[in-house]
Amino acid sequence: MKIRLERVRAMPARLEPGVLYVSEEFETAAHLCACGCGSKVRTPLAATEWQFTDHPQGPSLYPSIGNWQRPCQSHYWIRRGEIEWSVRWSAQQIANGRAAEDQRRESYYAGRYPETWWTRFILWLKAMLGR
Repeated sequence: MKIRLERVRAMPARLEPGVLYVSEEFETAAHLCACGCGSKVRTPLAATEWQFTDHPQGPSLYPSIGNWQRPCQSHYWIRRGEIEWSVRWSAQQIANGRAAEDQRRESYYAGRYPETWWTRFILWLKAMLGR
């Protein structure tokens, strides 16, 4: 299945099948679920979320799209203008994936905002007191 790119400033109220809408201004992408269920799929574009790439063959999003909160629970990749279906995840795999996402975000933001000397002191004090 093919998907084409449409660059927009704001997301349209009605999405068309087979179109990936990308608003770089608002750092978001949207499309209709590839399974055909009609669910709107919104993906934030940020360092800790999805990455968008525009290739001559078509758009790509990384990582995969996992519609875990939808009844269809479809899982697929958007690569170079093609939908590539992936394996269905178990409830445990979904939970592990969410935990890994949370850890990735936490690590990313912790590195961007170094702790103040006051925070380091409080953490040191707690460690010394065994808390």
